[in-house]
Amino acid sequence: MATTLITGGTVVSSTGRAPADVLVDGETIRAVLAPGSTLLGHDLAASVDRVIDATGRYVIPGGIDAHTHMQLPFGGTFASDTFETGTRAAAWGGTTTIVDFAVQKTGERLQDGLAAWHELAAGECAVDYGFHQIVGGVDDDSLQAMRGLVDEGISSFKLFMAYPGVFYSDDAQILKAMQVSAETGLMTMMHAENGPAIDVIAEQLVAQGKTAPYFHGIARAWQMEEEATHRAIMLANYTRAPLYVVHVSAKQAVQQLAWARDQGQQVFGETCPQYLYLSLEEQLGARGSEWGDFEGAKWVCSTPLRSREEGHQDHMWQALRTNDIQMVSTDHCPFCMKDQKELGLTDFRAIPNGIGSIEHRMDLMYQGVVTGRITLERWVELTSTTPARMFGMYGRKGVIQPGADADIVLYDPNGHTSIGVDETHHMNMDHSAWEGFEIDGHVDTVMARGKVIVDGGEYLGSKGDGRFVKRGLSQYLA
Repeated sequence: MATTLITGGTVVSSTGRAPADVLVDGETIRAVLAPGSTLLGHDLAASVDRVIDATGRYVIPGGIDAHTHMQLPFGGTFASDTFETGTRAAAWGGTTTIVDFAVQKTGERLQDGLAAWHELAAGECAVDYGFHQIVGGVDDDSLQAMRGLVDEGISSFKLFMAYPGVFYSDDAQILKAMQVSAETGLMTMMHAENGPAIDVIAEQLVAQGKTAPYFHGIARAWQMEEEATHRAIMLANYTRAPLYVVHVSAKQAVQQLAWARDQGQQVFGETCPQYLYLSLEEQLGARGSEWGDFEGAKWVCSTPLRSREEGHQDHMWQALRTNDIQMVSTDHCPFCMKDQKELGLTDFRAIPNGIGSIEHRMDLMYQGVVTGRITLERWVELTSTTPARMFGMYGRKGVIQPGADADIVLYDPNGHTSIGVDETHHMNMDHSAWEGFEIDGHVDTVMARGKVIVDGGEYLGSKGDGRFVKRGLSQYLA
């Protein structure tokens, strides 16, 4: 097996930083050594196959994006990134593991949905991947099938309080699924929005001629997110199920999570870069020369972008500092404007919901370090270590230590990244939700299980480099 010595860099973990050399043996990390250490010989550099000079750069564990939707069927079309294109874009951005969602719809067998997603991903991925299970039809068969998920390496499932007629679960179904969660240790993941109420509001808006993308954000009001978040918390409280609320965007929903955690409940939340940087006014309400007021469709996602005037974005950053929100994923679900987003040209309800961010999460969150929003260590914790712990991969993923997979990123704090379709853009979509963003840092080198897959502005990986990761139960639970 090939050996690599990464020398001269600063190794950053969730708890600190220090100058250190990292010895990689094959696919795993063999040692983390103080500079100049002779523990493994007086001239270690001469005995390895390759030396990588990381002087002036941070050496961090590869990013873990625990919320992606490759090839998701939605709104009469499919997410435009395949497992091949999406994971390649992830690699470019320093993400070396994703956790996608296998889909079961109402009337389908859960096992069939899982098998279909394995078939889509196998042999296609540039980086390692795992699955959560969407349970879109909670019935006796699916409840029984859920009990076997852990044996398949899937330790979490997702329910929707939104999208009636597609993925929606009512309170009785949620209660039954959470009872299985409590019995098995499976993590319940929740899309928390009051879907039936949102549908009524949206219908009323369209009847008034309010059809532009801006009104997507108005229909999915923060009250709909706060109410559903509270309801999910109380159902989890009754059943004693662990609860993870996905893509939290409203400050009032964060307050519900903080309240529950203060009571000692095992409740967690994620947010996404779009809820830290983008807004209802500036993006959903945007106008452009090509699309007019339909320009905002580029940023239609659910939960929606929130009002900057109401202070949601600042509150999200605060929640990341106080650990009221534990991690940052992307909810990567890209759609092109042409032939996909434009399905809703005359009615915002028909716009496929999703934003593409998998390539930029590590950079966007590092910019929070630059601006003083979070610490360097918190950056690693939010983007790698906590995702690994939350979803049963820690020790193998999310950390630079002996025995861990050699998923390593060399990040240059003195570099620069310009985001845009003509700049850094490897996702399979015809626009960038992050066009014009400037990052005071740069992903220089990406290693996945010991293989350098990105280096010097060149992609060196290939389809099939990634393997399925069988996950254990959450390591974040008390």
